[in-house]
Amino acid sequence: MNIKSSQDLVDEANKVIETLDPSKVKLMIDNNECTLIDVRDIRELWKEGTIKNSKHIPRGMLEFWLDPQSSYYKENKFDPNKKLILFCALGMRSALATKTLVEMGFKNVAHVNGGFDSLKQNGLEIVIKEKK
Repeated sequence: MNIKSSQDLVDEANKVIETLDPSKVKLMIDNNECTLIDVRDIRELWKEGTIKNSKHIPRGMLEFWLDPQSSYYKENKFDPNKKLILFCALGMRSALATKTLVEMGFKNVAHVNGGFDSLKQNGLEIVIKEKK
């Protein structure tokens, strides 16, 4: 069987999406210019925390929660006037998720180079997600 590797898919996505350096993302957050979307699994948030004031939309539900025609649609998940910036642990899932949003028609969307780890290293505040 000859299939594309997950790395091939990520490499292809990175050619057609905007990737932001974590230091630029920090400036955008400080200037209230973006909404951060954490696409990691909820168990990752429980274990490691997330970036303060980020929204959680699990990768598996992203398309459905942001599609007004979906029965899973969640209103007011983000401000349409601000850039949507996605992140995962290292930047691979968020690259694929960002490409999907671009394909859906979202214009003002990007992802973080290096993901959650790079945001932590750039001094963004971490909060622990409570189990419900």
